Amino acid sequence: MQQTMSNRIAIILGATLFVLIGADITMNESAGLVFAGRKLVDLIEYLAFWR
Repeated sequence: MQQTMSNRIAIILGATLFVLIGADITMNESAGLVFAGRKLVDLIEYLAFWR
């Protein structure tokens, strides 16, 4: 059984992500985004090593 993402679910997920990013920017001066970005770069470098 294959289920697809409906437009309603996509809009809810997008709005939630937008609100969370906005909250991080206003409350933490983007510290969470910077942390996540650095961890993403580390993950990409780690995966490139195993390529």
